Amino acid sequence: MIISDKVCVVTGGASGIGAAMARRFAREGAARVVVVDRRLDAAREVASDIGDVAVAEEVDVTDAAAVQALVDRTLERDGRIDLFASNAGIATGGGLDDDELWQRVLAVNTMAHVYAARAVLPSMLERGEGYLLQTASAAGLLTSPGDAPYAVSKHGAVALAEWLAITYGGRGIRVSVLCPMGVETPLLMDGLHAGEPGAKVVAASGAILSPDQVAEDVVQAVTAERFLITPHPEVATFWSQKASDPDRWLAGMRRFIDR
Repeated sequence: MIISDKVCVVTGGASGIGAAMARRFAREGAARVVVVDRRLDAAREVASDIGDVAVAEEVDVTDAAAVQALVDRTLERDGRIDLFASNAGIATGGGLDDDELWQRVLAVNTMAHVYAARAVLPSMLERGEGYLLQTASAAGLLTSPGDAPYAVSKHGAVALAEWLAITYGGRGIRVSVLCPMGVETPLLMDGLHAGEPGAKVVAASGAILSPDQVAEDVVQAVTAERFLITPHPEVATFWSQKASDPDRWLAGMRRFIDR
């Protein structure tokens, strides 16, 4: 899909990868970029930087009704949504014990993708075309030491993207899932500063990319309509090793964490 002249919605758009994608889509000539975040002031700042093509929206992506209302407003104003980038995400460093924490992480990292697809697919299917771009993580293909809810929720995001691609790919809907490793965003850098094991493992596993580098990879993948986006090429290698010999991969991960 060529992004020029398209209407693009980006959740988690006030910072990090979301803000970089919003700016990059605008530079590609998008007709509209809707910058969505829980923090309206921050979303407005990104939209202001982009210019007249951008609109800021305050939305809680874990609220299905609010996501539906966002889609309805955008359709009424712009006539269509060509690309919905469901990007918002959180990490916690949690384990098994906190039910409330698990529910919150699953709501943001997995169910928000469900709500976005549910809201936007009817209009896309009616037109016979549309693009769902879902930000997961390398953790959705591999794991996230020190953060069980994050690993599980990101696996769910990848599985949902696969299901959507299989179910709707024959009806004009394209799907990509973004699975970066270390990116210089608050999600990773705050964890590093706090000494979280998962963040330290990510930082030791490969380069920490800038959000702009990731956004460039996203544009290339969307243009090529490629399903899996792995800005860190080593992720595909790790994923292949995991699939070919899971026991060896698990033992290697334990040794890596011990080091």
